[in-house]
Amino acid sequence: MFETHDNDILELCREHQLIAPAELEAADDEHKATGKPLADVLVELGYITRADLIKKVAAHLGLPYIEEMPVIPGEVVNSIDGDLARAYNVLPIRFDGQTLDVVASDPFNPNIAADLSFAIGKSVRITISDPVRVEALVKLHYGEDVSTLEDLLHDLSGEKKAAAVGAEEISEKDLEAMAGQTPIVRFVNLVLNQAIRDKASDIHFEPFEHEFKIRYRIDGALYEMSPPPKQLATPITSRVKVLANLNIAERRIPQDGRIKLTIANRAVDLRVSTLPTQFGESVVLRVLDQSAMQLDLTQLGLPADVFTGINEIIHRPNGIFIVTGPTGCGKTTTLYSALRVINSPDLKLLTAEDPVEYEIEGIMQVPVNHTVGLTFAAALRSFLRQDPDVIMVGEVRDLETAQIAIQASLTGHLVLSTLHTNDAPGTITRLIDMGLEPFLLASSVEAVLSQRLLRRVCQKCRTPYEPNESLLRQLGVDPVDIGNREFFYGKGCEYCSSSGYRGRLGIYEWLRMSEPIRDLIVEKAPTLVIKQKALELGMRTLRDDGLRAIFEGLTSIEEVVKYT
Repeated sequence: MFETHDNDILELCREHQLIAPAELEAADDEHKATGKPLADVLVELGYITRADLIKKVAAHLGLPYIEEMPVIPGEVVNSIDGDLARAYNVLPIRFDGQTLDVVASDPFNPNIAADLSFAIGKSVRITISDPVRVEALVKLHYGEDVSTLEDLLHDLSGEKKAAAVGAEEISEKDLEAMAGQTPIVRFVNLVLNQAIRDKASDIHFEPFEHEFKIRYRIDGALYEMSPPPKQLATPITSRVKVLANLNIAERRIPQDGRIKLTIANRAVDLRVSTLPTQFGESVVLRVLDQSAMQLDLTQLGLPADVFTGINEIIHRPNGIFIVTGPTGCGKTTTLYSALRVINSPDLKLLTAEDPVEYEIEGIMQVPVNHTVGLTFAAALRSFLRQDPDVIMVGEVRDLETAQIAIQASLTGHLVLSTLHTNDAPGTITRLIDMGLEPFLLASSVEAVLSQRLLRRVCQKCRTPYEPNESLLRQLGVDPVDIGNREFFYGKGCEYCSSSGYRGRLGIYEWLRMSEPIRDLIVEKAPTLVIKQKALELGMRTLRDDGLRAIFEGLTSIEEVVKYT
């Protein structure tokens, strides 16, 4: 019940004093330990009845509550398309000629009424009842979702003529009408639903001269979907822009927006970016799925020595900890996970991000905004006047940001940040190249973590094999040193969609500052010398950690060669 709204339920209980503080704390501990929704735990422990909690939610949100469902006429059921009803988990219960009353299983979603009103062209009012009962009735009246992209594409082929006008000739009113057509709405909903079910991290809508491609990025690799007709590029793009509250008439400049959805009772954020290209607007959606995001340091697959090292660093009162690597390698996830470890009422945590990807309770998160001058440097400067203990800077992009970060660390703050470099030792050289004084770096930087995300070999179809010598040479391994070790690849199965891979894992390069390394930094030693000294002191390179993952049967040689 209310699975993705544990924080809302917690605040509701505190604000209205529904449950004694000690009991609420016990229920919250049980919820965190078992993973059960907080609402269910409160009911199971007998602190409140199910009906009373739902009534309190209704009163808190200012929405009407109904205990017993009325008999629903067929014409009212048919007022909402089955795909819409299933996507939003809503059931229409009455229509008075002007307003359609719908009961929603997720009343906390503020966008349901507006989205449904836009889709069906009627005023919509939200009502609350037992979410489990609502879901059961939605299935009873609308059945399971059996439509596929292929089915919809067949339906959409009939829309070609309507959309065949050149994009530059279409007025804003026409664009809105096209974006609101039922087949377009259903198609976009199904694309988003399927992407999230498949755990895609990004969805790409790409116009080319003779086709309109849709691709998902799953586990770091792009997969192409069945393309819709090229003529539907404009209405499909317009529909996505409508969902993201962007200006659908503006197609000459890039735009950024956000879509909030509830899919299968999970709150999902989509970060939307549009880009004008030669053949139309390219739209990319970054999927930010709070429930699928693993923000637990123990779940990141860190080697024991790296895990211990990070834990030691983040509990220090001051210093700088930098995570480095290319875009999409999980740097933000690592930092968020570290922040969650130290997030407690006795510490003030501030973050500056571009943009804020995941909201974490108890942490003040600031989105940078370059258009109004709120840069990383400006945010950092203000942070120092906010009496923080720990500061996270999304990225050190320039000398000014780096200087303020060092100043913060030297005045008793722990600073966490990211940088784009190829390896951990290269981070030091990069910061010196920015213009930082080596002696300041040596005294403030405590550790650098370089990381990559590799695809994990599917454990259902994992098969041992003997790699040829050329592949081993690429890996830098002598066949004589292998011994009896086994190598694995995924031959492809239904579980991994015949890709041979399912999920991802991290490989890490951990550089802990020590006196010999600090001395080399002060002497402005080149990256190669710092790296050599770090290896002598026990640092494992990314390639070495990749070998560990290969020998444990977690990934393939090809993945390690590709990313290290």
